[in-house]
Amino acid sequence: MSGWTGGKGDLRAHEIELAGQTLSGSSAAALGGDPEKADPEEMFVASLSACHMLWFLDFARRERLRVVAYEDRPYGEMDGPRITEVVLRPRVALETQVPDGIVERLHDQAHETCFIANSVTCRVKVEPAGV
Repeated sequence: MSGWTGGKGDLRAHEIELAGQTLSGSSAAALGGDPEKADPEEMFVASLSACHMLWFLDFARRERLRVVAYEDRPYGEMDGPRITEVVLRPRVALETQVPDGIVERLHDQAHETCFIANSVTCRVKVEPAGV
């Protein structure tokens, strides 16, 4: 569910309710929105990042690899009114050392399986750190 709550302070203020949680949103700061609130473009990029991460964690679990840390600093490129590319930059720490190529393979599997990445028209690149 989502609803508009805007007022004089932020005409673009809105709330999005997901799984019993409420997220305060606005438009991008460049469009006059509140930079302290999530904007739709950020949420789009974040959803791609989260989808990739969850698939990666699942594939790592299937390989009996224990992930001790996972971090991503994704970003999106826009060209006018379109998001043209999203770049995911996951960093993964595993409990034990693994043979070369394993982490890359898991990222490839996660990327190929992510429902969201398979549903968008923009390019989604995965650039794992440290691989």
